[in-house]
Amino acid sequence: MTIKERLSFRELQRQINTSCYERVMLQNQKLSTLSGEIPQDLSNVFKDSYVLEMFQLPQLHSEKDLKHRISQNISLFLLEFGRDFSFMGEEYPIQVGSQDFAIDLLFYHRSLQCMVAIELKVEKFKPEHLGQLNFYLEALDRDIKKPYENPSIGILLCKGKDDTVVEYAMSRSLSPTLVADYKTQLPEKALLKERWEAILTQLTD
Repeated sequence: MTIKERLSFRELQRQINTSCYERVMLQNQKLSTLSGEIPQDLSNVFKDSYVLEMFQLPQLHSEKDLKHRISQNISLFLLEFGRDFSFMGEEYPIQVGSQDFAIDLLFYHRSLQCMVAIELKVEKFKPEHLGQLNFYLEALDRDIKKPYENPSIGILLCKGKDDTVVEYAMSRSLSPTLVADYKTQLPEKALLKERWEAILTQLTD
């Protein structure tokens, strides 16, 4: 990752401090259920949780505040998401029928060759959040995607999630959608390490 992302010493130090390894490996484990639906290899691309401490957001903040901080500080945001992401726009407009809609944040991933739609929720994950994002992915693939590009991927970025609720909600989802949470402060490394070691134990049993 250091070579691929061309991380400086300072950037690498931040990734270690934010438990990047555990967060990526936790997401890789969850991606196994999507492997048959997505032609790209998503390993080591996405994280189970994102750390946005660089924006110095207060504990209580709105979706508008979060969206604005990201769009105004894309270079900082890409330190956490990865340099292969290119920003396509905030409140990206799409039209379906006679109605107008807007995707919170739209990116393009160069290696995966697909659009990545990000919907922001400043609350804990709810199953009904998926319907909106799946609708946006369908619109992107029908009306915006180029013939040579891969199917679009959606990321629902919530302020907290219950993994069991996410698993149930995603079990019948037809779209390549990932649910991750974000933190405004550095995560508890011991907790993330404990979660990853628990998965390793299950795999070896």
